[in-house]
Amino acid sequence: MSAREGFPVRFEFAATVIEWRGPSPFFFVPIPQEYTDELRRLAKAVSYGWGVAPVEAVIAGAAFTTSLFPKDDGYLLPLKAGVRRTTNVTAGDHVTVEMTIGAALG
Repeated sequence: MSAREGFPVRFEFAATVIEWRGPSPFFFVPIPQEYTDELRRLAKAVSYGWGVAPVEAVIAGAAFTTSLFPKDDGYLLPLKAGVRRTTNVTAGDHVTVEMTIGAALG
């Protein structure tokens, strides 16, 4: 399969926002485990290194681009501060995510 075949791929799911506290807090939406195998396969075609995969996402009407982070046999969707402010989303909130991987290839 060429990098362009089969793209873009869209996912829609609901999950709870988590916070990782480092030197500064980071907020993520864990991708449900049921999508991990397919995302791992797709990431090979679009990754620019370290297994990260660029995506476009929409939460509560706010569209943004980011990259999925591989973590503990799964993936995390980082939430940018601007997206969190616009949507009033924080740790513990349940969100619905529309996510597209490989949009630039399609």
